[in-house]
Amino acid sequence: MSVYLICISLLGLLVFALGFNVSMARAKSGAVFGGDVDPTSRLYKAQRAHGNTIEYVPMLAILIFALGQVEQSSWVVWTMVAATFCRYLFAAGILLPASMAKPNPMRFVGALGTYVTGFLLVVALIFQAFNR
Repeated sequence: MSVYLICISLLGLLVFALGFNVSMARAKSGAVFGGDVDPTSRLYKAQRAHGNTIEYVPMLAILIFALGQVEQSSWVVWTMVAATFCRYLFAAGILLPASMAKPNPMRFVGALGTYVTGFLLVVALIFQAFNR
């Protein structure tokens, strides 16, 4: 089983599912462009979940792909899995609560986990580059 390809596939699925969710929210609200900046609005939450995902997923996917080209230690593989999980957790932390106005644990852990795993994947790739 290729964990790195599964992680990249799941990240891609997240991007397209969240993009589709924005389209569905637009259709339901009748907003063709933009939308209210209302932390309880389904459209606004959909836009923020998708926008934030688009900010981080491409780089995570590149890091995971580059690291997946050679055999990795288990901590790197688990970091790939954790990074993928954190992106899903963050999106859920935006979409599921009634409002984005208050912080919530899913969003916090998802964001913090994204930063930590992202930095760890960067470090792993730097070490890989110097050890070739």
